[in-house]
Amino acid sequence: MDRPAILFVCLGNICRSPLAEAAFRFEAARLGLDVEVDSAGTGGWHAGNPPDPRAIAEAARHGIDIAGYRARQVALEDFARFDRIIAMDLKNLARLSEIAPAGARAKVSLLLDHVAGLEGEPVADPYFGGPEGFEQTWREVEAGARALAEQLAH
Repeated sequence: MDRPAILFVCLGNICRSPLAEAAFRFEAARLGLDVEVDSAGTGGWHAGNPPDPRAIAEAARHGIDIAGYRARQVALEDFARFDRIIAMDLKNLARLSEIAPAGARAKVSLLLDHVAGLEGEPVADPYFGGPEGFEQTWREVEAGARALAEQLAH
């Protein structure tokens, strides 16, 4: 099997998708998976910026350093580069479906579609709340990352 390539996508690429990328990198390493992993946003407002400080702090609580991550916007080339593009919510899933070129390689889905019983559910957007929102988001992206990594491992 070719090396799988996974892209995690939220709106600005500073909260949910960098946390999902980090959680998935951790799970992939735990399972010994050789994968390419990245994250991006459907919007470009934060391009070049590090993740939200609250996201950096939440990842650090789990022993993961994401301070070096930099936000970027989804590009059309991503639909050819990645096997899977994983959206954090229905709005971003719809936007990805709108911009996907015909015959795109990437299969687009929601992160929580990979967790039994949470299909169709969005990952909570913590941007406008406090640190507790980032804790909730971490729990959700960790569950999705673990389930996706385990699916790829089998």
